[in-house]
Amino acid sequence: MAKITASIITIGDELLIGQVVDTNSAWMAQELNKIGVWVQYRIAVGDVKNDIISALDEESKRSHIILITGGLGPTADDITKPLLCEYFGGKMIVDEGALKNVKNIFENIIKRPMIESNLKQAEVPDVCNVIQNTRGTAPGMWFEKDGKIFVSMPGVPHEMQGMMTNYVLQHLQQSFIMPHILHKTLLVAGIGESFMAEMIKDWENVLPANMKLAYLPNYGGLLRLRLTATGDDKNETETELNKQFDQLKKLVSEYLVVGEDIQLEAHIGKLLQQKNKTLATAESCTGGYIAHLITSVAGSSKYFLGSIVSYANEVKENILSVDENTISQHGAVSEETVKQMAQGILQKIKSDYAIAVSGIMGPDGGTAEKPVGTVWIAVGDHQKIETKKMHFRFDRRRNIELTAMNALNLLRMFIVNNN
Repeated sequence: MAKITASIITIGDELLIGQVVDTNSAWMAQELNKIGVWVQYRIAVGDVKNDIISALDEESKRSHIILITGGLGPTADDITKPLLCEYFGGKMIVDEGALKNVKNIFENIIKRPMIESNLKQAEVPDVCNVIQNTRGTAPGMWFEKDGKIFVSMPGVPHEMQGMMTNYVLQHLQQSFIMPHILHKTLLVAGIGESFMAEMIKDWENVLPANMKLAYLPNYGGLLRLRLTATGDDKNETETELNKQFDQLKKLVSEYLVVGEDIQLEAHIGKLLQQKNKTLATAESCTGGYIAHLITSVAGSSKYFLGSIVSYANEVKENILSVDENTISQHGAVSEETVKQMAQGILQKIKSDYAIAVSGIMGPDGGTAEKPVGTVWIAVGDHQKIETKKMHFRFDRRRNIELTAMNALNLLRMFIVNNN
């Protein structure tokens, strides 16, 4: 079965100057992959007619499907719709469904009079199939030319996702015979990408031709390994994928965090729920970032009780009951201090487990004895506290992220090893 390929073209000057981050392409690529479409190219172009046309010409030579987002608004710089009308040799007409949708939004949701530019949202080329926008005013457009499919959608993520989910994906599946693309992912920690590759190279070198291993470094020193298989028969492909994935898990068992595609904070949440235990954090250098990661997981209220951001020494002493002499003798960034921070949060919030961190994130504040990037982490329960000293060498934001990931992983190991 032939591989079905796609290109994604994102349009807008704001993408090229970094004013807006392109999250659309990543989401679209994931959803296309689920139905068996390989995204080969992702292209960003500005609001320049010739650049957009060049991108359309080039990608139509390389892919079966060309998805376009952006440039469909009511303002003068939104040039995608008239450009596509010209490109596909059509003329602009008013689509009654789109017009009804625009009027409904202004009358019942926005509740203000429409102006002429808003009415123009209902205009589309007469050579396209209109994709109604149930989440906004700009309709999507489906074109076909020389056996290729072009789909233009708004750049607003919520609106684009609605069109993809409700219309585009199912119509692409009807238009092409898709191969099955299956993935299995695991997460490892404590080993670099090159060392991992060396460790499993003999297994990787004899993988079946329809399988491929990807190394996906994650922030915080974690590494995801994604095994991908393609095939015409889903059951056969899945069986062989599971067989190879089981072998991979055995090979990396020393470093294995979890054998599924899940964030570390979500995995810890699962561990806590399985044990019916709770967690609290005492954070100094991370300023609540660890609590943010934990609470970004839906349902975390079942196991996360709260956090105390003890940035100032006075808070460590007055709220977490860290001994003043401990800080004066050993410093805020010390094993003794984080131990008492962990003990203090356990007593204050009455959780089963605790994480405590204190460090120097930079760019200044370091000393010869404790340079920037020095961090102490404590994890534990009411019976036992374990600590670890870390040395990071990056900028402030990266050091905070590394501290958080290492703290979470240290807690994971504590939970597993002290079952």
